[in-house]
Amino acid sequence: MKALMCKAYGPIADLRVESVPDPVAGAGQVVVNVKACALNFPDALIVQGLYQVKPPLPFSPGAEFAGTITQVGEGVAGYAAGDAVIAFAGHGGLAERCVVDARRIMPLPKGMDFEQGAAFMLTYGTAIHALKDVAQVQSGESVAVLGAAGGVGLAAVDVAKAMGARVIAAASDDTKLGLAREHGADVLVNYASEDLRKRLLEFTDGRGADVVLDPVGGTYSEAALRATAWRGRFLVVGFASGDIPRIPLNLALLSERQILGVYWGEAIQRSPAQHAANVGQLLDWFRAARVRPAITERVALDQAVQAITKLSRREAMGKIVVVVSAA
Repeated sequence: MKALMCKAYGPIADLRVESVPDPVAGAGQVVVNVKACALNFPDALIVQGLYQVKPPLPFSPGAEFAGTITQVGEGVAGYAAGDAVIAFAGHGGLAERCVVDARRIMPLPKGMDFEQGAAFMLTYGTAIHALKDVAQVQSGESVAVLGAAGGVGLAAVDVAKAMGARVIAAASDDTKLGLAREHGADVLVNYASEDLRKRLLEFTDGRGADVVLDPVGGTYSEAALRATAWRGRFLVVGFASGDIPRIPLNLALLSERQILGVYWGEAIQRSPAQHAANVGQLLDWFRAARVRPAITERVALDQAVQAITKLSRREAMGKIVVVVSAA
């Protein structure tokens, strides 16, 4: 089979599509014929050895994908060859076939195609976990989303709106903000040309945002934290800027702000029942067209290196999906 291979941690440009042996399902595993694999920012980090998870070499990147089961391992119940599924494997999805733990798959919902399935769970799962479980957002609260046209950011705009929040979308250019507007953002802030702290305060009548969701990091984090309300919640989701900020902790003290980490991948292992409830809520919203992955680009497997590079440079909007095999 063909797979995009990482043989040593290093530049994204070193990845190559190669022929490798087909995977075999072990106990508790299934093999999935990958139809589509969505790209996420961690895919760019993991191949460079910059992510908190470091798979043994060699490996294929690609954390989330959708396809059909071709093989079921011993002890797997409830699935059979031919079933259409969504998988969150952490890596391995940028290949024609991938072996994955059966606990990390779910049936592809009716009405959702393979590309939507591949682009759905990581970003929307992260967003609902961050806003519902960690921040406990209430209807009517203000939620500021940084990087609002990225995968997690755009999902957060959707989820926050579905939860009844007033959404302030912040991004680095007007085209990206236009996409956030299409997903229901109430207010737009271009933090490349506007003062982020000042604008957040203006749009909240000086109170500050009740919740800030930050997948970007860098210089914008402190500015947004300074514009977080009394007892507001600042959600640390990631560092797409490449810079982990050093935050003066007096900013938390002065307004009793909470700085809260969001680690969805670990949370679903620790709280599977909560995760299942969140998935059910997301699917209800999907069926009601209240959340919908924004697939802005579709590329072939041999174009994945360029697409991951684009993602790493923060030039992408929404989700890029690699179409691995025809539906």
